[in-house]
Amino acid sequence: MPAQQPTTELDARYSSALNPRPGASEVTATAWAEAQGRLEAAEIFWVSTVRPDGRLHVTPCIAAWHDGVLYFSTGRTEQKAKNLAHDAHCALTTGANSLTDGFDLVVEGRAEPVADRARLEEVITAYETKYGPHITSPEGTFHGIGDAFRSGEAVVFAVAPDTAYGFGRDNGVYSHTRWTF
Repeated sequence: MPAQQPTTELDARYSSALNPRPGASEVTATAWAEAQGRLEAAEIFWVSTVRPDGRLHVTPCIAAWHDGVLYFSTGRTEQKAKNLAHDAHCALTTGANSLTDGFDLVVEGRAEPVADRARLEEVITAYETKYGPHITSPEGTFHGIGDAFRSGEAVVFAVAPDTAYGFGRDNGVYSHTRWTF
């Protein structure tokens, strides 16, 4: 089920509003539309799941934002799939690797396997549109992923956000936005 429009809140505790610097007085919450654009454009995500014994498991993955939902996949026997079978809660993160510039996003929710064939075809199209030759070309790193989705060799998970966070850094001016769905 696609995510609804969230409530948006600037968390001043973690924004430059409490630690003024030049430009900090203009810090505002980031609009959800901007965050969605960044989710659509991000190429690499990190998915965090919880093992049955409570230990965390974090791995990189590719993902596609489509109709208010973030989709990622994994092999049926991979650790992510085992963890999500035990506890569907997860977080997907993406962003920059700079202390003073960039924007990081965290999407928290429950990963639900996609079983609907029509939805699966939409997700395959979203992946192919986003990643292009990486998926569509025979030389592409992820060529054949659509067939793996269709055959069930790879499980596609849908994460409709419960909560999302945006951490902005603009030349040392920081913002922390929370979106609650």
